[in-house]
Amino acid sequence: MSTQAELTGVAGWAVDVMERLGGPGAGLIIAAENLFPPLPSEVILPLAGFTASQGTFTVPGAIAWTTAGSVVGALLLYTLGAVFGRTRFRAVWSRLPLVDLDDLDRTEAWFGRHGAKAIFFGRMIPIFRSLISIPAGIERMPLPLFVALTTAGSLIWNTLFVVAGYQLGESWHVVEDYAGIFQRVVIVVVVLGAAWFVVSRLRRLRRDRSA
Repeated sequence: MSTQAELTGVAGWAVDVMERLGGPGAGLIIAAENLFPPLPSEVILPLAGFTASQGTFTVPGAIAWTTAGSVVGALLLYTLGAVFGRTRFRAVWSRLPLVDLDDLDRTEAWFGRHGAKAIFFGRMIPIFRSLISIPAGIERMPLPLFVALTTAGSLIWNTLFVVAGYQLGESWHVVEDYAGIFQRVVIVVVVLGAAWFVVSRLRRLRRDRSA
């Protein structure tokens, strides 16, 4: 590959793995990305498209293998949640500061109503893409439903980034730039939401103590 020498860090490593192992290498990296979020799919997927443009494998092959990797990684996290279990999770939750079991009950009720949508759309949201599999396992969402929703959501997300990387070729990093903006927006929203929760909960605790 003419630009391989210019790629360093995660990008250089990912391209090397995909060139050595082909499509299965892309799937392996995406499976690892589910378990280790510092490996960002917003970089790996466009690189899979870029590698496909160099003839290492085909675009359909890249999409199929990366989607398979997404499902495998999600299943590992689902299993982790299922093994940890609802009872242990509630015991840990009860020891956390600023929250109580009523909060967890409301969260579980919300997941019961909207869990399918959360799994499907969560596969297209940075940060949540990996984490959403754990509560699905804790709540024991039916496995066929979980696999179907994960496959559908991952297929859309992976296709978008792989095709973009293929079309852009050596300019694949443009996709990463735009995806980075989206990721930063998600992080800001999460931080603001967490800050609002902490402040409102501290105020409530002060009111309760005053009463």
